Amino acid sequence: MPGSEPAAHCYCGHQFGQFAGQLGDGAACYLGEVRVPPGQDPELLRENPSGRWEIQLKGAGLTPYSRQADGRKVLRSSIREFLCSEAMFFLGIPTTRAGSVVTSDSRVIRDIYYSGHPRHERCSVVVRIAPTFLRFGSFEIFKQADEFTGRQGPSYGRDEIRGQMMDYVIEMFYPEIQENFPDRVERNVAFFREVMRRTARLVAQWQCVGFCHGVLNTDNMSILGLTLDYGPYGFMDRFDPDFTCNASDNSSRYSYQAQPAICRWNLVKLAEALAPELPPDRAEIVMDEYLDLFNGFYLENMRKKLGLLKKEEPEDEILITELLQAMHNTGADFTNAFRCLSQISCPAEGEGEGEEELVKKATELLLEQCASLEELKAANKPTMDPRELAMLLSMAQSNPALFQMISDRMTIARQLDKLSRLKDLMETSQEELKTRQAEEWTRWIARYRKRLAHELDAQSDVQAVQQERVRVMDSTNPRVVLRNYIAQNAIEAAENGDFSEVQRVLKVLEKPFSSQPGLELPAWAGGARSPIPYDSKPPAWAHEICVT
Repeated sequence: MPGSEPAAHCYCGHQFGQFAGQLGDGAACYLGEVRVPPGQDPELLRENPSGRWEIQLKGAGLTPYSRQADGRKVLRSSIREFLCSEAMFFLGIPTTRAGSVVTSDSRVIRDIYYSGHPRHERCSVVVRIAPTFLRFGSFEIFKQADEFTGRQGPSYGRDEIRGQMMDYVIEMFYPEIQENFPDRVERNVAFFREVMRRTARLVAQWQCVGFCHGVLNTDNMSILGLTLDYGPYGFMDRFDPDFTCNASDNSSRYSYQAQPAICRWNLVKLAEALAPELPPDRAEIVMDEYLDLFNGFYLENMRKKLGLLKKEEPEDEILITELLQAMHNTGADFTNAFRCLSQISCPAEGEGEGEEELVKKATELLLEQCASLEELKAANKPTMDPRELAMLLSMAQSNPALFQMISDRMTIARQLDKLSRLKDLMETSQEELKTRQAEEWTRWIARYRKRLAHELDAQSDVQAVQQERVRVMDSTNPRVVLRNYIAQNAIEAAENGDFSEVQRVLKVLEKPFSSQPGLELPAWAGGARSPIPYDSKPPAWAHEICVT
């Protein structure tokens, strides 16, 4: 653009737990900022009080940090980023945005599955928008030599630049902290505490919609607490705490259940990068607050998802844990099962004999979301060859040092757990499984309705309480999320020149909570009464699409 000076951002990062040294935007190009004048667009200013929006092109060509790559992005990865960043926004989760995808007839060669069979793919450019794309790794350019890898940041020793970067970020994006803390050290501590708080809130929101980022390296963590960089992400279908959407993450470091702990680990690395501007002892005190903050945000969201609005009771955590365990044991669809819960009514006074029938109907509703015997067998098939597993188990006993070098106990434990579940399933019939699933859901629903009864204590208008509960639950539990096979179907249509499916998916994602008759949801959109059939999905690799 006339007068512009496009630039690429230099940053470092810890990737899969190891400091990788200098990285930088290998395919993203910063064009400049657009400023929204005060009062012009109140909604935009609420979303971003600074009024400044960075504009990036991703996939437009070479940058100084492209290394051996070509700086281009293909249609496949561009549509995935475009759709998911918009899906997250309409789910109410902080995120960078995608303004558009522009596709050309230019082609590059990509080996999609790293199988030795590359093919030509169409090039695309995503216009990305955010208040800033600065990330934890932006401050790691000042890191001293790493004790494990020996690498150091390219700006090690340039402490004055780090001070300038902190001044810029705090003055521009945390102005209330700049105003309220005249002492520099106290200001920096308050800044780090706010970054920690936003990160804890963000990962709690991810957990509550079943979103798995896939590559939570420090260079993919936003300094503003936004969802940043959409690579091999995935929304869970059936609930699995070990759900890992990145095919190259062999140790499941970035699994669904690991995300809260990984985000904490990344915050510790950010604190190290900010020292001595941020005194380490003060950073440690802040980090001691992380777990309680995360748990608070998570419980707040989960209580809304369960419609527990009037009271906060100690057993709520147990009720939530038992719900997720029931989902895991029965292979229930995460999104659809939560959406079903608003159809379970609060116990009414004098319900008496009808209660058993109500529990039975609620159980039948949730049983529709459960996996079949064959689906559970497939889900619990170990990913490791049995001979390799036997060898590693033997090695763990005979040569622990060598075992530690080539494997880890958590990975082996997960494989053994899958084997145990699979053995049990092999000895179970479909009828026995259905009976077990029904018993498990019946027990949980009875506990849930007992807890709902407490919501009615001292409430004069029971119907109003129930209506409010349903309203909050249906505006918290999405009816649709961007399932991987839906994105894949849209991508395949676009690769054949038909972009209408991308537009159709986007239209549905813009109203994720809607159950209004006026919104025409395609059959694939799912919902509480129309579960996504597992057998309609493409092969397993569709859950593991990696961005080249």
